[in-house]
Amino acid sequence: MKFVDEATIKVASGKGGNGCASLRREANLPKGGPDGGDGGKGGDVIFRGSERLISLYDFRLKRHYAARNGQPGMGRDRYGKAAEDLIVDLPVGTLVFEIIEDEDGATREELIADLVEDGTEIVICEGGRGGRGNLHFKSSVNRTPRYAEPGFPGEEKQIRLELKILADVGLLGLPSAGKSTFISKVSAARPKIAAYPFTTLVPNLGVIENDDFTRMVIADIPGLIEGASEGRGLGITFLKHVERTRFLVHILAAEDVNRDDPAGGYAMLNQELRQYNAEMGDKPQIKVINKIDTLSEEELADMKAKVEASGERIFFISALTGEGIDELVAEMWRQLALLEEA
Repeated sequence: MKFVDEATIKVASGKGGNGCASLRREANLPKGGPDGGDGGKGGDVIFRGSERLISLYDFRLKRHYAARNGQPGMGRDRYGKAAEDLIVDLPVGTLVFEIIEDEDGATREELIADLVEDGTEIVICEGGRGGRGNLHFKSSVNRTPRYAEPGFPGEEKQIRLELKILADVGLLGLPSAGKSTFISKVSAARPKIAAYPFTTLVPNLGVIENDDFTRMVIADIPGLIEGASEGRGLGITFLKHVERTRFLVHILAAEDVNRDDPAGGYAMLNQELRQYNAEMGDKPQIKVINKIDTLSEEELADMKAKVEASGERIFFISALTGEGIDELVAEMWRQLALLEEA
């Protein structure tokens, strides 16, 4: 399945059933009278968050969703059956915007739902109320009303869906920093891995558990480059997925690190985050230098010494060999626990 994080659809709730205009005609009731039942309510359109879904791909294929109409009322005071609601499952993390057209033809968007929890249900379009049968219109001056109320129309809306992945941890880094290899080491995720930029073309999710069966969801965000907040590379397409993460693991590859200032390499992407959204630059961040297996012992020792002198805390790992992975994952659990307590 292709990863799609935006889609525009149309939804419509059901029309209410018409009320019935009926007069009783029975031998034992010579005077009879009105006995028309009410129409049934039209079905609602309900959006429901689901952890089973990770993409809006299906909504690119099917763009119209309509609930059924309520059944009309019948004679002998029989009410029409209400239509079943139409429940549409969406990935958890989906923002639901209604596209509204003003009188002058201009359009604007209004956020009407944010599905952040599994099982959350939001009524997007309410079904129309059923019309009343002629039984309701009987009075002292009109004993045999011959009219009934029509069913009320449902609602129609044009909706834009935008998915922002919900994850505890966002892996941030330049293309080929080794994020995909790292997530494959610590979780069951199996992203595409190769030695060229932009291997990751879609966000990958990995899940790890500790001894208490607490889950930590990790999102491998496609590689960002300088200018990502202005649309360069793949970054601006996926920067929005960083917004939902609770903290970041910022990974640099050893070959991309300035040997004279190893800690300085994190500034560029942090600036891109702030330019896209000022709050994103303030997220808690664990800094990592990956691919230390490509360094000699002398080069690694020199780099560690310079990091220590700078006062920064940086984890040195090799996602390929597993060196330093346990210490980094332990720090990730510590960071998650701190955020849970806050």
